[in-house]
Amino acid sequence: MNISILYTLFKNSTGVSTDTRKIEKGNLFFALKGPNFDANAFAPKALEMGASAVVIDEANYFVEDDERYFWAEDSLKMLQDLANYHRKQLEIPIIGLTGSNGKTTTKELMKAVLSKKFKTAATVGNLNNHIGVPLTLLSVNEEDEIAIVEMGANKPGDIAELCHIAEPTHGVITNIGRAHLEGMGGPEGVLKTKTELFQFLKENKGKVFINSQDPILSNLSKRFEDPVLYPAKGDYCEVQFQEANPFVKFSVERKDTVFLSHLIGAYNFGNIATALTIGKFFGVGIGKAAEAIVEYQPSNMRSQLMEKRSNLIILDAYNANPSSMEVAIRTFGEMTGKKNKMLILGDMFELGEHAEAEHERLGEIISEYDIDKVCFTGQLIAAALAKCPKALYFPDPFSFRNWLQDSKLEDYLILIKGSRGMKLEGLVDFI
Repeated sequence: MNISILYTLFKNSTGVSTDTRKIEKGNLFFALKGPNFDANAFAPKALEMGASAVVIDEANYFVEDDERYFWAEDSLKMLQDLANYHRKQLEIPIIGLTGSNGKTTTKELMKAVLSKKFKTAATVGNLNNHIGVPLTLLSVNEEDEIAIVEMGANKPGDIAELCHIAEPTHGVITNIGRAHLEGMGGPEGVLKTKTELFQFLKENKGKVFINSQDPILSNLSKRFEDPVLYPAKGDYCEVQFQEANPFVKFSVERKDTVFLSHLIGAYNFGNIATALTIGKFFGVGIGKAAEAIVEYQPSNMRSQLMEKRSNLIILDAYNANPSSMEVAIRTFGEMTGKKNKMLILGDMFELGEHAEAEHERLGEIISEYDIDKVCFTGQLIAAALAKCPKALYFPDPFSFRNWLQDSKLEDYLILIKGSRGMKLEGLVDFI
């Protein structure tokens, strides 16, 4: 199928869809395949629900005498090619964003800051993979003045592939930690994969933003002639950390004003500093940028603050890896404000052969702090008991929920954290 013909179809459509459950009238539907599904079979349903056309790659489902059917050798590749073609028509800055932790929070903060001056497009939710990035690009329209594209990775080469689709002009890496170790082949693979964004920008004379206080990222700055550094004194943008108990307080550009954010934990300071730096680079006034940070309210289980009776709950159950777990535990360990403290941790996934050692290490970190109640739930997290034997262990959510309900907790500061598949947010109703 000719890409220019497809692009005309796209421009005359109401947008792109890959899911018949969310299709809107006039959408251009791409039939994608996965390990357990083949959306080619849903092409008739997509048309029935109002799709203007369908792109399919299985001959058995192609209807020759229906002009709404379009053939592609590979529907996913065609979606990616269309996104790249559309991107080439956009004469605006495209900021690529990746990292082991904090990507989505940083993206939301960047969007909040840049929106003070520009019509800003950004990745919705966590649509940051080989399907999500094309969908993000195709959602950018002629009125948008700047776009933020979040990029995730499960294996080496993923970020490079996404860069060739999105062709970012600017880029930032939040940090490089121990995430997706199973697919990456260990910490070295994580480093190589995440830095594919910087490699693309170097080859294409793009601009990089680098946290000079991160030893790994700071070392990467040597590869570039003119990197934008932050947040230390003397850097392009100076941001000062004041405290985080529990909310991050910061000042910027050596000013006396101290701003109070709604973000919990010192680990969010880097995310705040990144957004402020990018705002400054693109001409957003410091006052307006700081105002955007102060106004931002975290949601979607990312350090989300909730109150239940006399208890204050930090729900951080959207995702977890060894790096984010460590900073969350250490930050929580130093927090005050409630009579009692309770830590609830679930399994971390996608660690492969590193799983047992990384979960055991969590128990070691926890043992450094005085926490009234420590609870583990899941199968992998049981390894943490070797270093934290006094913790309560619940192999399944059912037994844990019953215990929580019977405990009638009062005046507790509670942190809940685990990988997305653990669905730990379901525990909140029982506290």
